[in-house]
Formats: sequence, C-alpha cells, structure tokens
Amino acid sequence: MNLKTAQSIQPYIDSPEKLKNLYRRVIFIASLSQIFGGAGLAAGITVGALLAQQILGTAAYAGMPIALFTLGSAGTAILVGRLSQRYGRRIGLTTGFMLGGFGGLGVVIAAIVNNLPLLVVAMLVYGAGTATNLQTRYAGTDLAAKNQRAKAVSIIMVSAAFGAFAGPNLVGVMGEFALSIGIPALSGPFLLSGTAFLVAGLVIFLWLRPDPLLIAKAIEAYREEHQQEDVPEDALQTYSKKGIAAGAAIMVLTQMIMIAIMTMTPIHMGHYGHDLGDIGLVIGIHIGAMYLPSLFTGILVDKFGANAMSVAAGSILAAAGALAALAPGESLISLILALALLGIGWNIGLISGTTKVVDSTVPANRAKIQGNVDVFIALSGASGGVLSGMVVAGWSYTVLSLGGGVLSLILIPIMLWANRSKSASKVA
Repeated sequence: MNLKTAQSIQPYIDSPEKLKNLYRRVIFIASLSQIFGGAGLAAGITVGALLAQQILGTAAYAGMPIALFTLGSAGTAILVGRLSQRYGRRIGLTTGFMLGGFGGLGVVIAAIVNNLPLLVVAMLVYGAGTATNLQTRYAGTDLAAKNQRAKAVSIIMVSAAFGAFAGPNLVGVMGEFALSIGIPALSGPFLLSGTAFLVAGLVIFLWLRPDPLLIAKAIEAYREEHQQEDVPEDALQTYSKKGIAAGAAIMVLTQMIMIAIMTMTPIHMGHYGHDLGDIGLVIGIHIGAMYLPSLFTGILVDKFGANAMSVAAGSILAAAGALAALAPGESLISLILALALLGIGWNIGLISGTTKVVDSTVPANRAKIQGNVDVFIALSGASGGVLSGMVVAGWSYTVLSLGGGVLSLILIPIMLWANRSKSASKVA
C-alpha cells in the first residue's frame, strides 16, 4: 500500500466513529439515488408490455420489453461490477445509471417513429438502469458491520419505494403530458424513466465520495499488511463458494417468478376491461410491496438468518402465484393482494440472497462477484419475461401464475442443501 493511500484511510482506522459517519453518509447518498432509480425502473415496467403490444399488434410477444431490458441489464451487471471492482462504486454506478437514462429516452424516440429495431436497441440499453438500480444495494454493505448488512441493504431498498410507487401512478399524468406535446401516450412514462435514471447517476457521481468500496478494500489491505489480530468479530470477512451459489439461486428464482407474473398482469387486466389507472394502481402497489417492507426484512434477516428467511420468501411467492391464478380477472382487490404478496416475496428473497452473497465474499473480489451474480439474476428475469407471454398466449395467465407458485417452492430444498455443510474460510 502506498503512502498516499495509507494516509487517506488512517483516519477511518484510528476513529471507528469517523468510519460510522462515512457509512451513514454512503447509506444516505445511495438511498437518495434509489428514489430516482426506483421511479425510472417502475414507470417503464408499467407500460413496457403495452408499448410492445401496440407496436407489434399482438400480445404474444408483449413480454419482449421486459426480456430485452433484463437481458441488457445482464451485460451491464458485468460492466458495473468490473468498473466498481477496479475504480469504485461511484464510477461503476454512475456509468450504469447514465446508460439507463439514455436508453429510456431512446424508447421514447422508438415509440414516436413506431420503429421496432430502435425499440429493441433502446430497451437493451435501458436495462442498464435496472442493473445499476439493483447493484446500488451493495454499496451500503461495503462499510457495514457483519450483523448489519441485511439492514444496510434494506435501508437503500426502502428508499427506492418512494420512486417505485410514484412511477406507476404517474403513468396517466405522463401519458397526458406526452399527448400534449404531440408524442404517443405510452412514451410518456419512458420520458420520466430516462430523466430519473440520469438524475440518479448525477447524485452518485457528485456525492458518493470517498468511495465506500475503495475504503473497504484499503482497510482490508492495511489489516493484512500490518497483520492485525485484534480485529472485531463483526469485521471478519468470509469467502464461501457454496454461500455464493445459494445466495445467487435465491435471487435468480425470485426474480424469474416475479418478472413472469408481473409482466403479464397488465395484459391480463386489459383483457378484463381495466384501464391504465387500474393497471398503474396494481403495479404501483406491487412495486411498493417490493421495497417498503425492506427495513423490517433486513432486521428479520439479520436476526433469523438468510436461510430461514429464504424459505419464508418461497412460501409467500407460492401463495401469490395461487391467488393470482384463482382470483377473478375483474376483481381489482384480489389482483392487488396477489401482486402485493408477489412483491413481498421478491423483497425477502432478494435481501436474503444479497446478504448471503455479501457474507460469502471479501472486498478484494466482492464487486466482481456481485456483478457476475446479478448477470444470472438479469438473465432469469429475461427468461421470465419472454416465457410469460408465450405461456399466456399458449395456455393462460392462470397456468403462468400456478407455475410460478410451484417453482418458488424449490427455494426450500436449496436452503436445506445450504444448511447441510458450511465450509467457509475466515480472513481478517
């Protein structure tokens, strides 16, 4: 470690209070960016399937936008992870949010000119915002104590709820605004999405200093160099391939199930005569349920462990799938409840899986592994988005929802496998 780096981290080593203050500042900045990032993600999700249906003239491929931007997020997850590992969270997250913003504005242009190839490219780039929005949750864990990592993820995710809930409920307003300036109504929400992602990127770029991951890596290197033995228990780092695999599996399954059912719900509601206002309400509550329970989820995961809470996630997702399948299509209340449960199950699964991955990595490889894991999460979401339209077109929304509910129960044997043996090597 060079002298300049040592001098820059020495105050955080000498003063635990200074390190805690930095941790709290990182949580605040990451949370602020999530308010805008959540709005960017939610607004586009709400009308993506409807826009594809409008351009393609069929609902069979209405899941394509979700698949495209989740596929695009897969590539970006690698990029953001690698950039973060090498240059810090600030550079990685800023790059991802900016790409997502430009992608959202590209979707607006595609809708205006009714151009399918441009829509495909724009949705792929728009996926960068999705990947970055997810990876921002990791920034809070870089300086968190071991028994506070789930809570750190939770605080950042609950902040996204403000934007995530506002986004879908601004669909009608943005649609009217779009019409007032002479562009298609369904392009309005993407105008909001693109702008929101750009603002989120600016928040990270301007204020996420000093970089939490670079500080964490420097502190770890300092401790190794000076062979510190009196490291607090909650500062110990662990590396476990099995833990990484289990955490990734939790998030992959919950993402696939949630995306599949959520993507086809607006189409399903449209078939039963629900308007954009109803659809926006259901998706808004769903996305609120994805984020609002986060603070409580983090406390529960820190208290009971990621494995136990992952089983709870599987059970709630199964109940959501069953209710969505059996609820009358004209019943707005039933659909709201089903999609709220779907969001809660996703929330618990994501926070549990994230915590397991963080606990199973060290600062020297953490961001790179997190990026790689998020690739599989994105690909699972893309698969869910593509298959959902085909399943509904070939069978029904009921079959799709029941299938998702059954698939979620796989989380239980995964956790039994993860509990059977825990081979992790500790390093200070």
